[in-house]
This record gives sequence, structure tokens and C-alpha cells, in this order.
Amino acid sequence: MRWICVFCGSSKGANVQYESVARRLGELLVERNTGMVYGAGNVGLMGILADAVLHAGGKVIGVIPRALVDRELAHQGLTELHIVETMHQRKSLMADRSDAFIALPGGFGTADELFEILTWAQLGIHAKPIGLLNVGGFFDPLLDWIRHATAEQFIRPQHFELLNVASDAEDLLDALARHRSPHPVTKWADRDDR
Repeated sequence: MRWICVFCGSSKGANVQYESVARRLGELLVERNTGMVYGAGNVGLMGILADAVLHAGGKVIGVIPRALVDRELAHQGLTELHIVETMHQRKSLMADRSDAFIALPGGFGTADELFEILTWAQLGIHAKPIGLLNVGGFFDPLLDWIRHATAEQFIRPQHFELLNVASDAEDLLDALARHRSPHPVTKWADRDDR
């Protein structure tokens, strides 16, 4: 994996553990000679992570819509900064430039990016590994919902397997390196479900 896209908050969050894990992930990416792609912000976990990669000598590609350049304080020290017109272009370019994806704690934007990339994998649009860095159990409620949706037959079990989950950054990177996407499902619903 030459480039990993990281989705994370433009806030630091309430738990200082989020910051330390973001820094550690940045250091590990550089140790593994892996560049980072992200939303180009200079604030919150986004800024902490980007700074950690850059400080360790790594490469960072940032992608941000023009309307958010000032609001999210676009990072000016990146290896590459791409300013696009829409959020859709942002997510598409980030996905195109990446070999894998990781979500750290964040809010609506992080959830939006994670679920879009999961949906694309579910539909067979890409076969790149996806991971959740479940810092301090942050994603436990989300994982409970996914399990519930799977039990209620809205998500197929093999699609739940698209998501690699770990509480340690090194373990998650190892899991992404080993990940093999499940065989694609060719039919979504039985004809009787109509």
C-alpha cells in the first residue's frame, strides 16, 4: 500500500487518546513508507495527523473543496494540495489516489466518507481494504448498529467483512495489508422481495 486515505475529525475530540493515536498512525505510515491522503485540513485530528506524517518525513496529499479552504483552514505545508469544487470531487479524488482507507474518530463528515467508501466496496466499485481505528471504543455503537443491520438482513455478512477493525494503529495497518475482499455478491435481493 503506497497511499492510505484517512478520514477523521476536524476537531480534536474530547479524549486526548484520539490525538496520541493520530500521531502514532502518522509515524507508522512513514515507517512503512506509506503516504497519506486526507481532507487537507490543518485543524483537529486532521491537522495533528498531517503534521505527524510531515514531521516524520512522509508525504501527504490533501484534497479540499474551495468553499472549505478557509473554514477548515487548508494545510499549506502538504506535499500536494488539491482544491476542488465539490465534496463529491473531493471524495472521488481521495479514493482514486488511495490504496486503502482508515477512519479515525470524527463526526458527520467522517461517517459520510466511511460509508460512501464502504458502499462502493459493497457494490464492487473498488476492492481496496477499509479499516476502523476504534480508539477507546469510539466506534462500538456504530459496530453494534452494523451488527444489528446485518442480523436484520439489511447488510450481508460478507459485506460486514469489508470492514477491518482494530484499537491499535499497528494492528490495523497489518490487517489492511493482509485483507482480501470477499467474493462479490451478484444479486442484492431475492426477486420475491419486490
